[in-house]
Amino acid sequence: MPKEGILKKREVDKMTNLENYVQAFCETLEVSEEQLTGLKYQDVPLWDSVGHMNLIARLEEVFDIMMDTDDIIDFSSFEKGKEILGNNYDVVF
Repeated sequence: MPKEGILKKREVDKMTNLENYVQAFCETLEVSEEQLTGLKYQDVPLWDSVGHMNLIARLEEVFDIMMDTDDIIDFSSFEKGKEILGNNYDVVF
């Protein structure tokens, strides 16, 4: 595959991962995309302890990963989640 094709594929993969991440948040927590920037644990009614585990389960399924307990606990915001998935599970956004 030519170098240009590889770069375009990576761009598509990044977009797909971000779209999947956004969709997991929006559907699990019943929020709009506009609410995601700066969204933190317990900012919305459905992001309580049960909602948190539902979100984690959804992300584990979408990205085919099994998150460590420490990462689940540290997953405290929309932005922090992207950082954890990127740094610890090789999810590219």
